[in-house]
Amino acid sequence: MIPFEILTHLKALVPSAEVGLDETQPEPMLLVPRAHLTNVAKALRDDEALAFDCLMCLSGVDRGAELQVVTHLYSMKHGHHVALRCVISKDDALAPSVSSVWPAAEWHEREAFDLLGIRFSAHPDLRRILCPDDWEGHPLRKDYVAQTEYHGIPLTSSPTGESAS
Repeated sequence: MIPFEILTHLKALVPSAEVGLDETQPEPMLLVPRAHLTNVAKALRDDEALAFDCLMCLSGVDRGAELQVVTHLYSMKHGHHVALRCVISKDDALAPSVSSVWPAAEWHEREAFDLLGIRFSAHPDLRRILCPDDWEGHPLRKDYVAQTEYHGIPLTSSPTGESAS
């Protein structure tokens, strides 16, 4: 199936979800409202005609004014793929976890939490995965201000490569 066919089929399965299609990106993406992400994910996985059984990637994206959760899925049975985009506010960076649908999402969601501060409701173990537990801020946010030291260790360097003092 191509993305438009997937969208049409999905709208019949979850008519209240108000899923849209964005074909302006290099890869067409289904636009999924935050409130319907879990139901849409279950429909994509469980419907025999769709059978999206493989979560290839889940990423957080900082678009400046908003955050996004972008999920790439693949159907091993049918050989088709689709990308989902869920837009969330920076002020309320909360998205539903899809780790109950695709367990592989658990690690991807932890990374998006750690680096962008996106919290995933109903995630079984949402904690930092790359940065230390006491790291301040989320390094991939566009408004992130880098720490100058961590536990007394300088983290910035001068243009000549020497540590800043």
